[in-house]
Amino acid sequence: MANDTQSRLTNQDAFVGVIFALLAAVGFSAKAILVKLAYLDRVDAVTLLALRMAFSVPFFIGVALWARRQHAEPLSRHDRVLVVILGLIGYYLSSFLDFLGLQTISAGLERLILFLYPTMTVILSALIYKRAISRTVMAAMVVCYAGIALVFVHDVGTMRGGLVVGASLVFASTLSYSVYLVGAGHAIARIGAARFTAYAMIVATAASLLQFAATHPVDALAVPARVYELALAMAIFSTLLPVFLLSHAIRRIGSGSTSLIGSVGPVSTILMAYVFLQEGLSVSQVAGSALVLAGVIIVGLHSRRGGT
Repeated sequence: MANDTQSRLTNQDAFVGVIFALLAAVGFSAKAILVKLAYLDRVDAVTLLALRMAFSVPFFIGVALWARRQHAEPLSRHDRVLVVILGLIGYYLSSFLDFLGLQTISAGLERLILFLYPTMTVILSALIYKRAISRTVMAAMVVCYAGIALVFVHDVGTMRGGLVVGASLVFASTLSYSVYLVGAGHAIARIGAARFTAYAMIVATAASLLQFAATHPVDALAVPARVYELALAMAIFSTLLPVFLLSHAIRRIGSGSTSLIGSVGPVSTILMAYVFLQEGLSVSQVAGSALVLAGVIIVGLHSRRGGT
């Protein structure tokens, strides 16, 4: 009887973990939709990013204060510098380039390019730590980039000018986030995940607000109320809640399973873009998305087995 009860509780816990992982993936994916909707009101990327970060930062300040009480030992000078550098690269620069790219490319293509970060992380790790890349992973990466090419060809026929520039900006955003992931591993192990994330987000928010103050007059904040609503939705539904849901999912079903469930992200973005933005849905786009998903899943599974 006790074993049956324990098994039932374990299954329920796993089910909740899967639901949380799915909701987190959809929440993160919704960011591109919210950004594209905000651009309909002719707000620029710098203003929109500043609003999103300003709405998010009170939560991260609270987490930073809580984490500071949990960790009596202050950060070393080396760790403070590392937090600033990685916060600027991983959260500020990556987000800014992504917001710029979304001005000229579809939400579906943006999410697929961002989804390439595991392949970039593998390449960076191979270059930095002198690790060989297996033939399986190399083949999977070729499949990924072939899928991106298919979706890109689809968008060439449906988007206006700036497609190459926009895709390049989002690719640079993905690369900067991959650099952050490669560099953050050891820092997070020393500092703690919650404290590191909170401090890095505060750094990124400060950079975003300083950029806005240096490049825009105060009356640039006189945007339609809908922009504020969308920025608040981005902060809540595409930043704060997914972070919570992701951490709880990892605790219940593990990081490997959570990351694989996160593969639904690009699919959900494409579907939401079709519903809310009237973006096209073609055979080449579906085929390209399938190739990217398959390639990333292969890379992820191979990494879990210890390969590179």
